Amino acid sequence: MNVVDSSGWMEYLQDTPRADLFAAAIEDRKHLLVPTIALFEVHRVLSRSLDAALVNRCLDVMRLGRVLDLTDARAVAAAQIAARHKLAMADAAMYAIAREFDATFWTQDVDYQGLPGVRYQPKPGT
Repeated sequence: MNVVDSSGWMEYLQDTPRADLFAAAIEDRKHLLVPTIALFEVHRVLSRSLDAALVNRCLDVMRLGRVLDLTDARAVAAAQIAARHKLAMADAAMYAIAREFDATFWTQDVDYQGLPGVRYQPKPGT
């Protein structure tokens, strides 16, 4: 199973030079888990520069995976992870879902570097 964080989705959906780093995980729809918080973050960022129809098409691509809500149990797990690893709420929620499913967590966010189950793709210059 795979969970791709919002920054990985942004690279993929905008077809940046780093998109290929996340393509395998995203295109393996059968094993793709998509936290609802990732939909929120991608919508928030893309809607600043794209029209609503294009943003919705991007979200539809994300919805090809298994979309997972932030339940009460997941919120508690995220709070524990946030405290343990000093992660922000959205980061902890996505990582908690990855841990729940023993999924690989794909990211380029340095805050996750070295955590169990993380496939960290450092940005150039970091």
